[in-house]
Amino acid sequence: MTTQAPETKIVDAYRIACDGGEGALGHPRVWLQIPHDTGYVECPYCDAKYIQKDFEGKV
Repeated sequence: MTTQAPETKIVDAYRIACDGGEGALGHPRVWLQIPHDTGYVECPYCDAKYIQKDFEGKV
């Protein structure tokens, strides 16, 4: 049995919200701040990776 890789999403903002994206089966909404030096952040609940659009292809 294999597990799916976490999602990677390209976003416009440096502050984003993640709720797992699956309605009632998701997780509590958390607000995440993307650092300006790294360009990405990972959700502590679902491990989704959010990359700021200016860092796409660099991370």
